[in-house]
Amino acid sequence: MPSVLIYDTTLRDGTQREGISLSLEDKLKVTKLLDDFGVAYIEGGWPGSNPKDAHYFEAVRKLDLKCAKVAAFGATTRVGVKPADDENIQMLVDSQAPVVTVVGKTWALHVHEVLRTDKEDNCNLIHDSLAYLKGLGREVVYDAEHFFDGYKDDAEYAILTLKAALQGGADWLTLCDTNGGTMYWEVERIVGEVIAALPAGTKIGIHTHNDGEQGVANSLAAIRVGAGMVQGTINGYGERCGNANLCSIIPDLELKMGYTCLPEGKLKQITNIARTVAEIANLPPDHHLAYVGRSAFAHKGGIHVAAMRRTAKSYQHIEPELVGNEMRVLISDLSGRGNILSKAEQFGMDVSNDAARQVLEQIKHLENLGYAFEGAEASVAIMLKRAQPDYQAPFELIDFMTVVESRQGRGLLAEATVKLSIGGEVMHTAAEGNGPVNALDLALRKAIAPAFPRINEFHLADYKVRILDSYNGSSAITRVLVDTQNGTHRWSTVGAAGNIIEASWRALIDSIEYGLLLAH
Repeated sequence: MPSVLIYDTTLRDGTQREGISLSLEDKLKVTKLLDDFGVAYIEGGWPGSNPKDAHYFEAVRKLDLKCAKVAAFGATTRVGVKPADDENIQMLVDSQAPVVTVVGKTWALHVHEVLRTDKEDNCNLIHDSLAYLKGLGREVVYDAEHFFDGYKDDAEYAILTLKAALQGGADWLTLCDTNGGTMYWEVERIVGEVIAALPAGTKIGIHTHNDGEQGVANSLAAIRVGAGMVQGTINGYGERCGNANLCSIIPDLELKMGYTCLPEGKLKQITNIARTVAEIANLPPDHHLAYVGRSAFAHKGGIHVAAMRRTAKSYQHIEPELVGNEMRVLISDLSGRGNILSKAEQFGMDVSNDAARQVLEQIKHLENLGYAFEGAEASVAIMLKRAQPDYQAPFELIDFMTVVESRQGRGLLAEATVKLSIGGEVMHTAAEGNGPVNALDLALRKAIAPAFPRINEFHLADYKVRILDSYNGSSAITRVLVDTQNGTHRWSTVGAAGNIIEASWRALIDSIEYGLLLAH
C-alpha cells in the first residue's frame, strides 16, 4: 500500500485558534499522545516567537519519543540579514530540533508589499536560509506560504521559489493554501503541474486551511496526484476557520483511498485522540465531527434504525469500531419501534413488540409536551422497565409539597415534604435546602435511604433548565435535565411541565429509580 506521512501542527498552527492557549505541560502531553498515535512529524512551535515555545524544545528532548520527529518552525531570514546573523534562524538552530520547517514567500504580492523587496532577493532569502540550516545537518521542510494564490497570480515565479528551495537543500516542499480559498479541482490541477515542472522524485507536501470548507478535500486532492506528506491539526483547530482536520484526513486515506498513514492498529485510537486533545485544550468536543464525533454514528430516524437492525451497512459508511467510535440509537418523536427495541437490547432488557409500541407512543406524546429523550437515556430505560408486566417499582409517590419563604434573620428558605410508599410502608419526610429542587431532592433521599442505603452514593452532578415557549412568559413549558453520578457511572433524565417544580420532580424520580435499578 502507498504511504502518506502525517505532519501534525496542532501545537503551532492549531494554537492560533481563538480560545486555545496551551501551557508547556499541555504541549508535552499532546506530544506524547501524538507520538503514541504514530504520526511522522510533530511541529512543536515557533521558538523565535515566544519563550514558551523555546522552553518546549528544551523539555521535549527529555521525552522518549518512539515514532515522531519533532519540528521547529520559523521563517526565512530577514531582508538584508545573513542567516548566521538572523535571530529567528538562530533560534531554530538552538532548538536542536532534528527537523526545521521554514516558511517563505511565494506570492509576488507578499514579496513586494510585506517583505518590501524584489522577486530575485526573495529567492535568495529562501535559498540561503535553507542552505544554512541544511549545512548544519537538519532535515528541512520548506513551507511555500500562499502557494496557490501565488501560482494563480504568476505560475512561473511560484515555481522559481520552489526551485530556489530545492537548490538550498529542502527535503520537502510543502504547498500551502494559506488563505484557505482554493477549490479542490484547482489544487489537483496545480499540484499535478508543479510535480511535472520539478525534478523527478521531489517530495511534495500539502498544507491547507478551511476558510472555504475545503481543507480536507484539498488535502486529499493533492495526495491523489502525488503529494506524499499532509500537514494538519487534530479536530481541525487553527486560525480563522481552522486547518485541515487530520481526524478526517487520516481515516479517509486509510479506509477510503488505500494509503497507510499510521502504524498498524493505531487508527482505532483516533476518536480517543480527538476527544483527549479537546479536553487538554479546554474546548468542548464537537459531537458532529466526521468519524470521531459522538454523533458520527448516532441514528435517530425510525426507518434508518429499522433497516440497521437488519444490516448495519444500510446507514453507516464504515464500522465505527475501525476508528474507535461506537454506534448509538437515539430516542425521540422521530423514532420507530426498532429504536425502542435496539435501546432495550442495549439495556439488556427483553421487551415485547407490544411493550415497545406502547413506550414509543408514550415517548411521542411526551415529546409533543416538551420532553426530549435524546439526552436522557435513563428516562427511556425506566419507561421500558415500567412497561414490563413483572416490574415492581422500588417506591411509589403519594404526594409532595414545597414551600419557599423569606424568614426574618434567615433570608430565603426552601422546605419540602415527601410522602412515599415503600413495600407497603409509608415514609413521610421533610428537608430544607437552598432552593425548592434541592429541598425536594434531600427529602426524597431521606425517605428512600432506610430501605435503599445505596442512594447515599448518588450525587446530583448537573441540573439544566430550558424554557421552551418563552412567549408564554412565566407560564411557559419548562424542560429540566438532571445528571446523576455514582462513581464513574453517570446518567441523565428529563422532565417537562408548565411548573418547574413538577418538571424537576419527574426528572429526579426517574434519576433515582434508574440508579436503584443499576445498584440492584
